Amino acid sequence: MFDPLGRPIDGKGPMAADVPTWPIHRKAPGFEDQKPATEILETGIKVIDLLAPYAKGGKIGLFGGAGVGKTVLIQELIHNVATEHGGYSIFTGVGERSREGCDLWGEMNASGVLNKTALIFGQMNEPPGARMRVAETGLTMAEYFREESHKDVLLFIDNIFRFVQAGSEVSALMGRMPSAVG
Repeated sequence: MFDPLGRPIDGKGPMAADVPTWPIHRKAPGFEDQKPATEILETGIKVIDLLAPYAKGGKIGLFGGAGVGKTVLIQELIHNVATEHGGYSIFTGVGERSREGCDLWGEMNASGVLNKTALIFGQMNEPPGARMRVAETGLTMAEYFREESHKDVLLFIDNIFRFVQAGSEVSALMGRMPSAVG
């Protein structure tokens, strides 16, 4: 479990000195280096695999009201990717409540997939700049696991509205248009 700066916050001490660190702002890969998504990710959830399959390397929006089961679905996806594919999952909680983060950590620990999952939280009580950076920290970790382990990586950003809201707050603090900064 990490904060927006990549520092451990799970009480297990600092990361080993030999663990590499990557900056969150790097040059994007060239267009010729990118590959179109042509392979389907088998999630192990029959209704998704049949009706709305996920493309590897693609982006999916999971929308729904409170209490409809989004977190349960995310946990099942994380479990299936870890156990069936040997992949990794990165969960970024943008503006999450402390209780939500603790609950998620406990459920991941109980299901046995915590060793294949990184949790990054920028909580509600943190400044907007920290909340905005959580998604970028998670993306950087996902890119690291993809490049270094050559395995499937799922990146979850929860909640995208709070991410956009944090960017707007940063822009307002800087006296700039929201689209120019956040």
